[in-house]
Amino acid sequence: MRDIVSVKVTVRLFAQLRERAGRSEMELDLPDGAVVRDAIAAMGDVASGLPVVMAINREYADEAAPLSAGDELALIPPVSGGWALVHVALRSEPLEDLSSRVRDPRAGAVVTFSGVTREVEHLDYEAYEEMALERMRAIAEAAVERHGLCAAAVEHRVGRVPLSEPSVMVAASAPHRGEAFAGAREIIDELKAHAPIWKREEGEWVQGSKPA
Repeated sequence: MRDIVSVKVTVRLFAQLRERAGRSEMELDLPDGAVVRDAIAAMGDVASGLPVVMAINREYADEAAPLSAGDELALIPPVSGGWALVHVALRSEPLEDLSSRVRDPRAGAVVTFSGVTREVEHLDYEAYEEMALERMRAIAEAAVERHGLCAAAVEHRVGRVPLSEPSVMVAASAPHRGEAFAGAREIIDELKAHAPIWKREEGEWVQGSKPA
């Protein structure tokens, strides 16, 4: 007889979920190959009726994300006054699709934008990283507030970006498409205007405009 392989994960609970469960953490033994939805189902009514956001080891995840032994799964419920998630990053490696970063049970629309290198072999980007990340977050948070977004994400490359690869990606989710489009458009426009990120093309720094 084959041994039954199980996966042990820790589930962290907050606010309403913690009160429902009567504790802040739960240890679950799940079958090998389990995904997030299996963990939620194993918790019974703890998350029933709440639009929770999920994170595995502090990275946002959806219900189909696989779980491994030792993972920490956090279930994040709504907070008073509404809630939204904002993700920003500067990366030296190729950017990946951001739509999973803004998935939300309240969202009926997800809009993504990619700005890619064109017409030249490559572009080189440099950033004042600490300030750039602060500005990126402030821009995304302002768009969330102004357009009622559920979530927003923005990532920008630093270093060399070859032809046809994305140098910047933006994603926004909202209950309706109009708000999602408007939010994503605002984020990329404000990023281009105000984030301290510079572009070098064929050995020359590209001239921009002085930030307002």
